[in-house]
Amino acid sequence: MQISPSRPAQRVLGSEEYNLYTSLSEDELIQMAIEQSLSEGGGGQTTAQQKRVANAEMPAASSWPQRPTHRPPPTNTRPASATHNPGLDGSQGVVRKRYDGSYFLIRRPTEPNPIEDMIQNGDEAGLSDLIKSGKRLCEPNKDGWLPLHEAAYYGSLRCLKILLKAYPMTIDQRTLQEETSLYFATVRGHLDCLCYLLQNGAEPDIVNKARETPLYKACERKNPDAVRLLVEYRADVNHRCNQGWTALHEAVARNDLDIIEILIKGGAKVEAKNCYGITPLFVAAQSGQLEALRYIAKCGADINTQANDNASALFEASKNGHDHIVEFLLSQGADANRPNKDGLLPIHIASKKRDNDEIVSMLIPVTSRTRVKRSGISPLHLAAERNNDDILEELVNAGYDVNFTLSFDRARLYEDRRSTALYFAVMNNNIYATKLLLEAGANPNIDLLNPLLISIRHGCLTTMKMLLDHGANINPYVATHPTSFPATIMFSMKYLSVLKFLMDLGCDGESCFKCEYGSGMHPPIEDERRREDTPQDRKQPRIVQFCEMVSTEELSRWAGPIIDVLLDYVGNVQLCSRLQEHLDSYADWECIKFKAEPPRSLSHLCRLKVRRMVGTNRIKLLHTLPLPGRLIRFLNYDNSNEF
Repeated sequence: MQISPSRPAQRVLGSEEYNLYTSLSEDELIQMAIEQSLSEGGGGQTTAQQKRVANAEMPAASSWPQRPTHRPPPTNTRPASATHNPGLDGSQGVVRKRYDGSYFLIRRPTEPNPIEDMIQNGDEAGLSDLIKSGKRLCEPNKDGWLPLHEAAYYGSLRCLKILLKAYPMTIDQRTLQEETSLYFATVRGHLDCLCYLLQNGAEPDIVNKARETPLYKACERKNPDAVRLLVEYRADVNHRCNQGWTALHEAVARNDLDIIEILIKGGAKVEAKNCYGITPLFVAAQSGQLEALRYIAKCGADINTQANDNASALFEASKNGHDHIVEFLLSQGADANRPNKDGLLPIHIASKKRDNDEIVSMLIPVTSRTRVKRSGISPLHLAAERNNDDILEELVNAGYDVNFTLSFDRARLYEDRRSTALYFAVMNNNIYATKLLLEAGANPNIDLLNPLLISIRHGCLTTMKMLLDHGANINPYVATHPTSFPATIMFSMKYLSVLKFLMDLGCDGESCFKCEYGSGMHPPIEDERRREDTPQDRKQPRIVQFCEMVSTEELSRWAGPIIDVLLDYVGNVQLCSRLQEHLDSYADWECIKFKAEPPRSLSHLCRLKVRRMVGTNRIKLLHTLPLPGRLIRFLNYDNSNEF
């Protein structure tokens, strides 16, 4: 029979992911972006590819099951820190790095093009000659690009004027990726081309395949002059991309106050929400953009805005460790007692993150203890689970109940039904946290599975001593795996030194020799891990005898030494037939069998009687009792001087 208290079926307090792209170098990520773009045969990536590349450098998730990223997946043309890079098929493109660290490619036509060379070199005379000769420069190539697109892309204003004069109807014509000349002029930051196109009637709100407008791209590029131009020509400041992200969301994410001011004066809605229910103020809190947060809060944005999963801006700032954001939100009256859909408060999520002491300090006085109790989990649990000792100490000093137990719904998600912060500390083998909680009054006997048993499993004598010194029951039983003897003996059978340590402190050894089968026939040994219980068996688990436990395959070879240790702490006992068989199986164990035969020596029986009169709770304090030193040594099984 195996008990596995350290293997929860499902984690309540955290959920981790492994990302296949985290080990890739920057060059490998660039190449991946190029390959994914080229594999589509067009100028951009599919949505699935965009998400994969966008997440390439994202860290693994933290503590509770993660909400989907509130930021919309980037599209194929997000210029920033550009670098030209040839594609796999020899095509030229511009690889750019997004602000979130991922990469994308603006594809260029794949074949050499003399017209493109003319435009790139500003050869307006050659271009005019081609038009006069009857060359049709309004035919798109296989990527849907016109010479007009090339002129806007390269910022060749004179060539753009010539082409637009010759073919005015192409002003809003799109590539296969739905990009217009105005879009390219905006993305590349060519203000003169952008202005000329707008003056000649270019539509400012034509979207690309991701439903991103030129205004959105101008905000992304942090180009206030382009934003101002587009707003002057009545670009829709509240247009949403395919993820519901507006130009204001983008400007706030980049903390560009000039653009934010232009957009809001142009009619941008400060309460616009994306598909996750995220407002610009939430974005500012999430990304730690204090200046943007101050500005939009001043413009009337709801300081208590919540996403679709009910996470508030304060919750998100606490989660990401933005102490300056938390301080500002609290100064503006942000409610620290608004739970998310999982019932967690900002103080809960703050307690999970290391080095979040300052945020926790700010949240403690404004967090309702009643709301914490209603959540069914204390921030102490989260701090102990994550080994955040400083935060744990701060919460203890603030008076949080060290004996607060997880609610039934939260505890049931663990196979071992853990419920106290002390259990988490012992499970993590965190001696400092265990000592801190015990000294603050933590009861070591609340959990279904006694933390003492976990410390025995870890083999940590320091933790065992601390738990026993603070009243841990030395004879606990496990209700789900009933035995006729204490579970402390069951957990320590493989460690004879630990077993002797526990017996010295008063563990009940006599129960090991009270076998219900006695000297009669014993039933065959069943492997508890393979036995198929009937529904009735599951309701009433069978009580396992000591002789059955030591007869298992992994313990049978240690049966003699285990019995030998136990015999030192019991009086006249009768060995059952199965224990007799074990002792008869090895010649070296003959002395143990002789030791078990009654009657036991008078001095041994006297020692047991005195120890029983002293009591289990005081045995560990024998050295403090008014007894002769020789007697104390005798009672402690120190045989250096025989009594």
